[in-house]
Amino acid sequence: MQPILTVDRVHAVYRLPNGAEVHAVDGVSLSIAEGEILGIVGESGCGKSTLASVISLTARPPLYVSEGRLIFNGHSVPLTALDRVPNDWRGRVIALLPQGAMNSLNPTLRVRDFVVDVLRAHDHSIDRRIAIERARERLEQLSLPPRVLDSYPHQLSGGMKQRVVAVLSTILNPRVLIADEPTSALDVSSQRALVNLLLELLERQIIGSIMFISHDLPLLSNVADRIAVMYAGELVELGTTPQIVRAPQHPYTRALLQATLVPERTIRGRRIEGIPGQPPDLRQPPPGCRFHPRCPYALEQCRRERPPLETIEGRQVACWWVARQHRTVPSMEGLAP
Repeated sequence: MQPILTVDRVHAVYRLPNGAEVHAVDGVSLSIAEGEILGIVGESGCGKSTLASVISLTARPPLYVSEGRLIFNGHSVPLTALDRVPNDWRGRVIALLPQGAMNSLNPTLRVRDFVVDVLRAHDHSIDRRIAIERARERLEQLSLPPRVLDSYPHQLSGGMKQRVVAVLSTILNPRVLIADEPTSALDVSSQRALVNLLLELLERQIIGSIMFISHDLPLLSNVADRIAVMYAGELVELGTTPQIVRAPQHPYTRALLQATLVPERTIRGRRIEGIPGQPPDLRQPPPGCRFHPRCPYALEQCRRERPPLETIEGRQVACWWVARQHRTVPSMEGLAP
């Protein structure tokens, strides 16, 4: 599958008032194909949401991109100078469904006002009536009642607000939608409704692909085609969903899966274990592999040298131990719901 969007060697830091820098994203490269759902998973603070901000072209100080570029259909733009990014990339090429989207709606505006603002931001000449009609058609396509347009945010349920923000984020039919923890604050039924909405947008080709960021591995195992695992600002493993959830290679991926509670019968025969230790301080990351202080397989080389991301057993892994062993760690068959 040819990539529609490539993220190339992204480095991003948070600059603190005291001059220190937090290396939130450190050398991440990945790509996504047309029609694909790419899941990104990791512990809180691993850099998932920071990466979402960078890729969606919404990074603002104190977050700074020191290196990296995006490549879309052969066209490359640097992420270090957002003013050089073509305006039509925002919303049409890449769009963001933000974390905590329910709180992103202004309580003094009706939904129709949001729609007009979004469309006019990209096309100043668009008529208000045409903008509202376009939104009405989109709501009908997705089986949402037209009355939503006349509602204020406080008149909508949490699940409905989240779906409205999803509609607003995709009103320009983006080729890549960055969904940053879109289900984190929702109940189970609202989560299902939102996921079904995103899948329908993809099926109808209203959006081209989805980068789905989540800490919920069981959810990603049901919707993602591939999963990228992040740890301490780095990409440590990338493979197809069956590869990641059934036969993980990287010790961190294995530990993450071992700590996942899945409501299935198979859970009764497997011990749930937390990951020992704490993630590193990204102001001063440890040398070598950043997971080595918590890794039961750490070698002396892991403490000195940063492992490269290389292809092993049909997926990409950054691990000296795996590279040396050239074998899959014990199977996690039965973990995925």
